[in-house]
Amino acid sequence: MSLPFLRSAVVQLAAYTPHVESADDPSPAALDILDTNECPYDLPKALKEKLAWQLHNDIAANRYPDGGHGALKEAIAQYVTETAAGASFSADHISVGNGSDELIRSLLIATCLGGAGSVLVADPTFSMYGILARTLGIPVITVGRSEDTFEVDLSAAQQAIGHPQTPPVRVVFMVHPNSPTGNALTAAEVAWLEALPSDILVVVDEAYFEFSQQTTVANVLTRPNWVVMRTFSKAFRLAAYRVGYAVANPALAQALEKVRLPYNLPSLTQAAAQLALAHRQELLAVVTEIQQQRRELASAIAQNTPLRLWPSDANFLYGRPPAQPEQPLKTELERWFNRLRVQGTLVRHTGGGLRITIGTPEENQRTLAHLQQV
Repeated sequence: MSLPFLRSAVVQLAAYTPHVESADDPSPAALDILDTNECPYDLPKALKEKLAWQLHNDIAANRYPDGGHGALKEAIAQYVTETAAGASFSADHISVGNGSDELIRSLLIATCLGGAGSVLVADPTFSMYGILARTLGIPVITVGRSEDTFEVDLSAAQQAIGHPQTPPVRVVFMVHPNSPTGNALTAAEVAWLEALPSDILVVVDEAYFEFSQQTTVANVLTRPNWVVMRTFSKAFRLAAYRVGYAVANPALAQALEKVRLPYNLPSLTQAAAQLALAHRQELLAVVTEIQQQRRELASAIAQNTPLRLWPSDANFLYGRPPAQPEQPLKTELERWFNRLRVQGTLVRHTGGGLRITIGTPEENQRTLAHLQQV
């Protein structure tokens, strides 16, 4: 149906699909879900019971949630300070979003909307930067990465920054470590970002920080144009609750507060995030196991399958099958993806490769067995 009141750019967009569905294949409920980089472990039962108690005793369903997220921001600032090697942060440095996606959208609204700017990304990378920019009518400039290391083509990036264009580049998005390829920013990439002019916002997405233990967050204190995003959806096991946060100069954090939606985080969501932070040592203890499982699965895949893997600093692996004569890589990737799904393993086909989330030991064993059957 034609709806003439819709913007043409919106009509041409494809909706984000977290799980590829097919009537002929098993439903996601029957699969090992290894395509969204979640933690394979749920919250412990005792913490769920505490959260349920709060829902029944502390949260009034007829009242709006804390619109300023005051207590949650204080708890986040304390955690960020712990991870920042000597740097100190306060609640004024924090803005909280309904997932990092909302924060990305708020950053774009605050910087580029209305023809004020364009964004620069290095593909392959997290797709939502480009998707959200295009929904807002913001131009997206794309540069490539090395085929061997997936390092950003800094020469092309610098050329894009320096090229006179309308609108000019106002935001550069980088993931540290990158998704889907798993590589952390190099010293050269960080130095290039640090050298960008002050009228360009640098957004470093550290969604996988807990797995890499590499951060640029201290730059927030010395560079007003530097913002770090993190999430509770990965190591903290709260993907169902949708909590992301930005660490930024207080003036930038306040700007994000101006453009976000009111009451954007439900009371139960805020309670879950605060509970997770209060029990962070218990929840994050599983990170060591996931890192070990990543190493073991990578070694087993390398020894027992033809899939080429790249080093990863995150909770996933990225790989590509060997080239086939007269067979495009995309076709071969689709074959691997579909064969894995039919066997019961759901991975992500993205960025010219397959991204495999590290699951439980049992899931990882099944993944290896299914890869060997492709």
